[in-house]
Amino acid sequence: MDELTAIEKACLEGRAEEAAEILAKIKGDATGTADYHYQAGLVQEAQGQHEQAIEAYERALQLDARHRKTLFRLAYVYDLRGEENLSIDYYKQCIQQPPVHVGALMNLAVLYEELGDAAQLTGQTERATELYDEASEYLRRILAANPNHARARLFLRDVEKSRQMYYDEEKERRADKRKQKLDIPVTDFELSVRSRNCLQKMNVNTLGDLIKHTEVDLLGYKNFGETSLSEIKEMLASQGLYLGMASEQSTQKKAATQAAAGHSGEHAEASTTSDADLNTSVTILELNVRSRKCLETLNVKTFGDLVKYSEKELLACENFGRISLNKIKETLASYKLALKPAD
Repeated sequence: MDELTAIEKACLEGRAEEAAEILAKIKGDATGTADYHYQAGLVQEAQGQHEQAIEAYERALQLDARHRKTLFRLAYVYDLRGEENLSIDYYKQCIQQPPVHVGALMNLAVLYEELGDAAQLTGQTERATELYDEASEYLRRILAANPNHARARLFLRDVEKSRQMYYDEEKERRADKRKQKLDIPVTDFELSVRSRNCLQKMNVNTLGDLIKHTEVDLLGYKNFGETSLSEIKEMLASQGLYLGMASEQSTQKKAATQAAAGHSGEHAEASTTSDADLNTSVTILELNVRSRKCLETLNVKTFGDLVKYSEKELLACENFGRISLNKIKETLASYKLALKPAD
């Protein structure tokens, strides 16, 4: 084993002092190579001197801009410092060169998932979608090279769950907006006196009341004619609504419920058998890598361990975010469990 390889091995195994001793013995032309400065950066990084490590890695790249190991370590250090943009830039340079660098692809996927989570929380709809798509793409590149890569498959499910949660929240927001629209009084619109009087006598006060009626209902009412009907339809169309909409949606919902009825018994049985299962492993939560590390730091291995913590205590753990907390609360609720109440 040559000296440079020995340094790398010692650093990665946590033997920083031994690595530094080997590095100090290197003399002559070897100290002017990209490999040497890469190894020097590893030693500095292993000793916790990240600024000096960055300087050494940058010197290595000045000598060889395509030095893959240096690109990866520099990206990793910037990631630890919370400088995501620089980290992403170096990881992307790293993966441009063959062969497939699984570590760089994996770390890029994690970064993009976390950025997607952040965009989701701030309501940046299109941006969140783009970031989740980017994360999925890197994971699929790993699986294309190694279909049996367990971590990539696990993380891909994690990204898809994050995306699904995002869509669910979007669905709730759209439902809230729709409810607000249906609560708008019909008196807010410029209607003819005849139309207004007819609606008042029919006890139609809001747009929500109005879409419960069909054209036949309205035309069957005394003094309500084609002119008033056209006026009403035009008013509803301006809000993306139409007559009979409520009854139509009710029919569709009923059909969907009946279609799913075949699965209801099985679901009910599952929810009963899993009640209060404190021995369930937290690995089923499928959290992102940083959140999983937080739970490992807290020595949380089962739901029984997890319910000993409150929301505040989990969020106090570095890099543990609101998205992961929501996943935990939702899963625990399905087991009829909950986090410890706040003091």
